[in-house]
Amino acid sequence: MRNYTLTVFDPSGKKLLDETINAANDEEAKQLGTTKLEAEGYLEHTHRCVSPEAKLVLFHR
Repeated sequence: MRNYTLTVFDPSGKKLLDETINAANDEEAKQLGTTKLEAEGYLEHTHRCVSPEAKLVLFHR
């Protein structure tokens, strides 16, 4: 498993969520991140999910 970081920001730039997601690959991390965002109500907030190599897997602005 690899550690991905999911971060959500409010319009002022304050972090609303900063969480580690364990996933086997980028696609699984994207799916898990999207599910978490939906559950927390953050899908339309600015967010990003990055791989251990700092590759953007999921991004919304």
